[in-house]
Amino acid sequence: MNAVRPDTAVANDGSLYIAHQKVYPREVEGRFNRLRVAATIALLGFFYGLPWLQWDGRQAVLFDLPARKFYILGLTFFPQDFFLLTWLLIVAALSLFFFTALAGRLWCGFACPQTVWTEIFVWMERWTEGNRQKRMRLDSGAWSVEKVLRKSAKQVLWISFALYTGYTFVGYFTPVRVLTDSVLTTMLGGWESFWILFYGFATYGNAGYMREQVCKYMCPYARFQGAMFDRDTLVISYDTKRGDPRGSRARNVDPKSKGLGDCIDCKLCVQACPTGIDIRKGLQMECIACAACIDACDSVMDKMNYPRGLVRYTTQNALDQSPTRVFRPRIIIYGSVLLALIIGFGVAVANRHLVEVDVLRDRNALYRRIDGDLIENVYTLRFINKDTREHALRIEARGIDGVSVDTDRELQKVGAGEVVSTAVRIRAPSSAISGGRDIQIVVSSDDGLIEAHSKARFIAPVSP
Repeated sequence: MNAVRPDTAVANDGSLYIAHQKVYPREVEGRFNRLRVAATIALLGFFYGLPWLQWDGRQAVLFDLPARKFYILGLTFFPQDFFLLTWLLIVAALSLFFFTALAGRLWCGFACPQTVWTEIFVWMERWTEGNRQKRMRLDSGAWSVEKVLRKSAKQVLWISFALYTGYTFVGYFTPVRVLTDSVLTTMLGGWESFWILFYGFATYGNAGYMREQVCKYMCPYARFQGAMFDRDTLVISYDTKRGDPRGSRARNVDPKSKGLGDCIDCKLCVQACPTGIDIRKGLQMECIACAACIDACDSVMDKMNYPRGLVRYTTQNALDQSPTRVFRPRIIIYGSVLLALIIGFGVAVANRHLVEVDVLRDRNALYRRIDGDLIENVYTLRFINKDTREHALRIEARGIDGVSVDTDRELQKVGAGEVVSTAVRIRAPSSAISGGRDIQIVVSSDDGLIEAHSKARFIAPVSP
């Protein structure tokens, strides 16, 4: 009951479309399986545990959309820092290009969320329904009490895990401790309920039922990966020269005496593949480089007392016994640009202004005369404190001789992560200005460690 390959999936009536056949991946043991299990545990532990981590009395990672604040460990980001998010997305995209050109689809096989959650759902299926043969017999057999119980147990685990996944996802946007209290007291809000159910349903559908179909038909990465591969890219390959001709034989028979290669045509590599492909047909779009076929083949080679590596990570040049180049132009270019972007991102985050000030003119009046010789403009100043501690800020204006600032308080206190607005009156002698002029509004902390600037337009009557 292996999945049908797209290039052979033609029904007897000539139709190019047939019903999807479920893939039953065979469980394998080996070094790559252990690595994949470790990656799954680490990544899921990171996802489910991170919302519970506290930092300076608040959630370490929280995207507070209503307050328009994004907390990541000791940093607080505001919408004004959106360019940093764009920068980070560019770094992520270029990283994908770099590692794909270097080592193929390692991301898909070991770290992609679809792969990681599918792995967990397959584990649950094995716990409740048994190994590959038992699952195939259970699905093809008639309904019985045992079948109902096993299927029901699987659904309970799947649905519970999917809902907890949705709950954790929402915990990144609503403080997870507040969310937990809301769930326990059945006071959950409408939006939280919607997103828990929506994300839970997406996890349930993608990892429980669609599985390899997401990788084959929905993921765009599978379509353009070929443009990033070359003959020096590390991919999973079957050594045709060593393995063919294929055929079964006894363990103590010399394959050369029968004109056979090392492949005994057991098809364990096909049965172990989570996307149901035959790696012996060459590199295929559906291959996610999970290396399950390598572990399966190595176990057979060990039993036959043949060398390992009939299916292995290698390059096309290595298979053709040509030199393999690791440092080639595209790797050097991708790596250099990626390193420059990462360094630039770190510098941008380290040197960003911890306090910003936005200036908005009072639209009710362009200017006012005070005591006959002073021109006054009124502004609203909005302070954004991105630091983790409170700052007392002093306001001054520059750019006009004799300019002064009149505020209700000498120091404006702004708490950590707060946004505070205040009205200020800036005055200048009428003899020092005629018409409009740009001025600098400077905000500095009382300890002198922080200084922020903002430009504003000061309006005055034109002198005759």
